[in-house]
Amino acid sequence: MTTYIPSLTLPDGIFTNLTASILVPIGLGSVVGYATKPATQERESLALKHPPLRPPASVFPPVWTALYGMMGYAAHRALTLGVSPFNSTETIDAARHGATLYTLQLGLNLAWMPLFYGLNRPILATADAGLLFGINAYLAWLWGTKVDAVSGWLLAPYVAWLGFATYLSFGTGYLNGWDLSARPPAAKAAGPGGPKA
Repeated sequence: MTTYIPSLTLPDGIFTNLTASILVPIGLGSVVGYATKPATQERESLALKHPPLRPPASVFPPVWTALYGMMGYAAHRALTLGVSPFNSTETIDAARHGATLYTLQLGLNLAWMPLFYGLNRPILATADAGLLFGINAYLAWLWGTKVDAVSGWLLAPYVAWLGFATYLSFGTGYLNGWDLSARPPAAKAAGPGGPKA
Protein backbone atom coordinates (compact mmCIF):
# COMPACT_ATOMS: atom_id res chain seq x y z
CA MET A 1 0.00 0.00 0.00
CA THR A 2 1.22 3.48 -0.78
CA THR A 3 1.46 6.32 1.69
CA TYR A 4 -0.29 9.65 1.66
CA ILE A 5 2.38 12.37 1.62
CA PRO A 6 0.77 15.82 1.77
CA SER A 7 3.94 17.63 0.63
CA LEU A 8 4.02 15.49 -2.54
CA THR A 9 0.29 15.74 -3.25
CA LEU A 10 -1.66 18.40 -5.10
CA PRO A 11 -3.79 20.53 -2.76
CA ASP A 12 -7.28 19.22 -1.95
CA GLY A 13 -8.74 22.34 -3.53
CA ILE A 14 -7.60 21.16 -6.97
CA PHE A 15 -9.13 17.71 -6.54
CA THR A 16 -12.43 18.91 -5.12
CA ASN A 17 -12.96 21.59 -7.78
CA LEU A 18 -14.10 19.77 -10.92
CA THR A 19 -12.87 22.46 -13.31
CA ALA A 20 -9.45 22.73 -11.66
CA SER A 21 -9.08 18.97 -11.44
CA ILE A 22 -9.63 18.64 -15.20
CA LEU A 23 -7.81 21.78 -16.35
CA VAL A 24 -4.62 21.37 -14.26
CA PRO A 25 -3.38 18.23 -16.10
CA ILE A 26 -4.60 19.56 -19.47
CA GLY A 27 -2.93 22.93 -18.90
CA LEU A 28 0.35 21.53 -17.58
CA GLY A 29 0.49 18.90 -20.32
CA SER A 30 -0.15 21.53 -23.00
CA VAL A 31 2.52 23.89 -21.68
CA VAL A 32 5.16 21.15 -21.47
CA GLY A 33 4.14 19.72 -24.83
CA TYR A 34 4.37 23.02 -26.67
CA ALA A 35 7.55 24.07 -24.87
CA THR A 36 9.48 20.89 -25.66
CA LYS A 37 8.09 19.52 -28.91
CA PRO A 38 10.56 19.65 -31.77
CA ALA A 39 9.89 22.25 -34.43
CA THR A 40 8.74 20.96 -37.82
CA GLN A 41 12.15 21.56 -39.42
CA GLU A 42 13.92 19.93 -36.50
CA ARG A 43 11.61 16.89 -36.70
CA GLU A 44 12.39 16.57 -40.41
CA SER A 45 16.13 16.78 -39.78
CA LEU A 46 15.88 14.11 -37.11
CA ALA A 47 14.46 11.64 -39.66
CA LEU A 48 13.69 9.26 -36.82
CA LYS A 49 12.85 5.66 -37.46
CA HIS A 50 9.60 4.66 -35.76
CA PRO A 51 8.21 1.26 -34.76
CA PRO A 52 5.16 -0.20 -36.52
CA LEU A 53 1.72 1.16 -35.58
CA ARG A 54 2.99 4.64 -34.69
CA PRO A 55 0.12 7.05 -35.44
CA PRO A 56 0.65 10.38 -37.23
CA ALA A 57 1.91 13.22 -35.02
CA SER A 58 -1.45 15.00 -35.35
CA VAL A 59 -3.11 12.22 -33.31
CA PHE A 60 -1.13 12.86 -30.12
CA PRO A 61 -2.46 16.31 -29.01
CA PRO A 62 -6.18 15.40 -29.07
CA VAL A 63 -5.56 11.98 -27.52
CA TRP A 64 -3.48 13.45 -24.69
CA THR A 65 -6.02 16.22 -24.11
CA ALA A 66 -8.81 13.65 -23.75
CA LEU A 67 -6.69 11.43 -21.50
CA TYR A 68 -5.64 14.34 -19.27
CA GLY A 69 -9.29 15.39 -18.95
CA MET A 70 -10.38 11.86 -18.05
CA MET A 71 -7.61 11.44 -15.49
CA GLY A 72 -8.51 14.80 -13.94
CA TYR A 73 -12.16 13.78 -13.69
CA ALA A 74 -11.16 10.39 -12.22
CA ALA A 75 -9.07 12.15 -9.58
CA HIS A 76 -11.93 14.53 -8.78
CA ARG A 77 -14.38 11.65 -8.32
CA ALA A 78 -11.97 9.54 -6.28
CA LEU A 79 -11.13 12.34 -3.84
CA THR A 80 -14.58 13.88 -3.61
CA LEU A 81 -16.32 10.56 -3.03
CA GLY A 82 -13.44 8.86 -1.22
CA VAL A 83 -12.78 11.25 1.64
CA SER A 84 -16.40 11.52 2.74
CA PRO A 85 -16.64 11.20 6.54
CA PHE A 86 -19.27 8.50 6.00
CA ASN A 87 -16.67 6.19 4.41
CA SER A 88 -14.55 3.60 6.14
CA THR A 89 -10.99 4.45 7.13
CA GLU A 90 -9.80 2.03 4.42
CA THR A 91 -11.69 3.94 1.70
CA ILE A 92 -10.46 7.33 2.91
CA ASP A 93 -6.88 6.03 3.09
CA ALA A 94 -7.10 4.56 -0.42
CA ALA A 95 -8.42 7.86 -1.80
CA ARG A 96 -5.65 9.84 -0.08
CA HIS A 97 -2.88 7.39 -0.99
CA GLY A 98 -4.11 7.48 -4.58
CA ALA A 99 -3.92 11.29 -4.56
CA THR A 100 -0.21 11.11 -3.77
CA LEU A 101 0.35 8.52 -6.51
CA TYR A 102 -1.70 10.61 -8.92
CA THR A 103 0.42 13.68 -8.24
CA LEU A 104 3.69 11.74 -8.63
CA GLN A 105 2.56 10.16 -11.89
CA LEU A 106 1.53 13.56 -13.22
CA GLY A 107 5.08 14.80 -12.59
CA LEU A 108 6.52 11.73 -14.33
CA ASN A 109 4.14 12.25 -17.23
CA LEU A 110 5.25 15.86 -17.64
CA ALA A 111 8.91 14.78 -17.56
CA TRP A 112 8.64 12.42 -20.54
CA MET A 113 8.81 14.97 -23.39
CA PRO A 114 11.73 16.94 -21.93
CA LEU A 115 13.60 13.67 -21.34
CA PHE A 116 12.89 12.28 -24.80
CA TYR A 117 13.18 15.36 -27.01
CA GLY A 118 14.73 18.12 -24.92
CA LEU A 119 17.54 16.18 -23.24
CA ASN A 120 17.91 13.34 -25.79
CA ARG A 121 17.55 10.68 -23.10
CA PRO A 122 15.32 8.05 -24.72
CA ILE A 123 16.41 5.34 -22.25
CA LEU A 124 15.33 7.48 -19.29
CA ALA A 125 12.15 8.49 -21.12
CA THR A 126 11.32 4.83 -21.75
CA ALA A 127 11.95 3.97 -18.10
CA ASP A 128 9.72 6.93 -17.19
CA ALA A 129 6.96 5.63 -19.48
CA GLY A 130 7.22 2.12 -18.03
CA LEU A 131 7.05 3.47 -14.49
CA LEU A 132 4.02 5.57 -15.46
CA PHE A 133 2.32 2.47 -16.82
CA GLY A 134 2.92 0.53 -13.61
CA ILE A 135 1.89 3.33 -11.26
CA ASN A 136 -1.30 4.04 -13.18
CA ALA A 137 -2.27 0.39 -13.50
CA TYR A 138 -1.98 0.19 -9.70
CA LEU A 139 -3.79 3.51 -9.23
CA ALA A 140 -6.68 2.38 -11.47
CA TRP A 141 -6.93 -0.80 -9.40
CA LEU A 142 -6.65 1.06 -6.07
CA TRP A 143 -9.26 3.70 -6.83
CA GLY A 144 -11.44 1.32 -8.82
CA THR A 145 -11.67 -1.38 -6.15
CA LYS A 146 -11.29 0.59 -2.93
CA VAL A 147 -12.90 3.96 -3.68
CA ASP A 148 -15.03 4.32 -6.82
CA ALA A 149 -15.34 1.87 -9.73
CA VAL A 150 -15.99 4.70 -12.21
CA SER A 151 -12.70 6.39 -11.26
CA GLY A 152 -10.82 3.16 -11.94
CA TRP A 153 -12.49 2.69 -15.33
CA LEU A 154 -11.82 6.32 -16.27
CA LEU A 155 -8.10 5.60 -15.87
CA ALA A 156 -8.23 2.43 -18.00
CA PRO A 157 -7.79 4.21 -21.39
CA TYR A 158 -4.85 6.16 -19.93
CA VAL A 159 -3.23 2.94 -18.71
CA ALA A 160 -3.72 1.33 -22.12
CA TRP A 161 -2.26 4.37 -23.89
CA LEU A 162 0.72 4.38 -21.51
CA GLY A 163 1.43 0.76 -22.45
CA PHE A 164 1.36 1.78 -26.11
CA ALA A 165 3.46 4.89 -25.40
CA THR A 166 6.07 2.75 -23.63
CA TYR A 167 6.27 0.55 -26.74
CA LEU A 168 6.64 3.63 -28.98
CA SER A 169 9.28 5.15 -26.71
CA PHE A 170 11.30 1.95 -26.56
CA GLY A 171 10.87 1.23 -30.27
CA THR A 172 11.91 4.71 -31.38
CA GLY A 173 14.90 4.72 -29.05
CA TYR A 174 16.03 1.26 -30.10
CA LEU A 175 15.59 1.84 -33.85
CA ASN A 176 17.64 5.04 -33.61
CA GLY A 177 20.49 3.61 -31.55
CA TRP A 178 19.25 5.45 -28.43
CA ASP A 179 20.45 8.75 -29.97
CA LEU A 180 17.82 11.25 -31.07
CA SER A 181 20.14 14.20 -31.57
CA ALA A 182 19.61 16.22 -34.70
CA ARG A 183 22.36 15.34 -37.15
CA PRO A 184 22.32 15.82 -40.90
CA PRO A 185 22.32 12.61 -43.00
CA ALA A 186 26.04 13.02 -43.87
CA ALA A 187 27.00 13.06 -40.21
CA LYS A 188 24.94 9.95 -39.55
CA ALA A 189 26.63 8.19 -42.44
CA ALA A 190 30.02 9.17 -41.08
CA GLY A 191 29.29 7.19 -37.93
CA PRO A 192 29.80 8.12 -34.29
CA GLY A 193 33.11 9.82 -34.92
CA GLY A 194 31.72 11.95 -37.76
CA PRO A 195 30.98 15.66 -37.50
CA LYS A 196 27.88 16.64 -35.54
CA ALA A 197 25.57 19.49 -36.35
